[in-house]
Amino acid sequence: MSSVTVPAPPPPQSCDTFVVLGDKTNGGHVVFGKNSDRPSGEVQEVIYQPSQDHGDGETLECTYISIPQISHTHAVILSKPSWMWGAEMGSNDQGVAVGNEAVWTKMNSDDDLTERLLGMDFVRLALERGSSAEEAKNVITSLLEEHGQGGPCSDSDPSFTYHNSYLITDNKEAWVLETAGKHWAAQKVTSGHRNISNKLSIGSSIDDMSSGLKEKAQEEGWWDGSGDFNFMEAYGTGADAGDTRKECGEKLLENFSQEGSFDLQSMFKVLRDEPSGICMSSGAFVSTGSQVSVLSNSGRPSCHWFTGTPDPQTSVFKPFIFTQNVKISPYIQSPKIEEDPAKTTPRFAKTVDRSHLLYRRQQTSIKNGDNTRVTLQELEKNCVAETESILDNFDPEKLSEMDDLFKDCVDSELKFYK
Repeated sequence: MSSVTVPAPPPPQSCDTFVVLGDKTNGGHVVFGKNSDRPSGEVQEVIYQPSQDHGDGETLECTYISIPQISHTHAVILSKPSWMWGAEMGSNDQGVAVGNEAVWTKMNSDDDLTERLLGMDFVRLALERGSSAEEAKNVITSLLEEHGQGGPCSDSDPSFTYHNSYLITDNKEAWVLETAGKHWAAQKVTSGHRNISNKLSIGSSIDDMSSGLKEKAQEEGWWDGSGDFNFMEAYGTGADAGDTRKECGEKLLENFSQEGSFDLQSMFKVLRDEPSGICMSSGAFVSTGSQVSVLSNSGRPSCHWFTGTPDPQTSVFKPFIFTQNVKISPYIQSPKIEEDPAKTTPRFAKTVDRSHLLYRRQQTSIKNGDNTRVTLQELEKNCVAETESILDNFDPEKLSEMDDLFKDCVDSELKFYK
């Protein structure tokens, strides 16, 4: 039996991803949502990357390592910690949305410090390369098996590592993908709702898995080989990180989706629920960014809503729609920090200001106790009403009128912080 070092249960922290399938939503669209809960003070930016064609032999620089590039990548909108290449969450122009969560498993060890692909790198790779939820799932699993996962998951704490779970969805179905080292299990969801937090959640209902998953569990003595194989019981640590939030999230989804009534505003309410711990406004870890995507099952385009600032209760969700000439605001993107080419300065000794203008304005407003919350809520409410009206009466010939939608909403929000 191999030696495995299992770390102590992680400190309290929160991260949750949700999806409600079309049979439970108003209009039959799929609604995806995520709070990205990260170390307090870490800046999250929203970036747009257009679709691109790539030449033979090109390589791709991820956060820590380079991997071979593929011939074509999809356009993506991402909410990401500004210091890394990867993303916490995002969507692509194919109608796929992905979010990830930190999980701790029996496969965790000191080897997790080895720089490989981060869970956030896998999120971005899945979106750039996946044309459907299932294809995006396959992108992650193939790259995981080839390159593995690892490396510090924070630019301020070199010891902070974890494995990853993912919620991957398109306008027809969702996949929950949970990993332990290079091993993984996946579950397909075609109706109702599903959410993930900071703990393995796939039991014996497994629709796809890595080769040797069961054999590894038997080899390590985590499963005796009898009865149904339960991934969560075999590979989980038993730590209760995420249990309470997951249960609360399930109840919120159930309550809001009764009689097929779940919608965009319902997901806003879920992500803003503070009593459950889903929304974290203070502490060592906070909700540094949030996303809600409505993946269309009709002729209207999908719409993706991002905050780009901490705490969804004091942030504004702003809509983004993929168009041929879409524009993204520079005020929600962090400044480019020149890396030390000689690497004479230790990575984690760097102290740099990665804040973008919208982040600084929002944080200053909160610190000064400015009474902008009600006004911003009204701004968001009006934006939702106007955007939904346009989408409900969508004219494909007028898609270009959406080019500046996200940019204009960022500009409008900035004006209220002056």
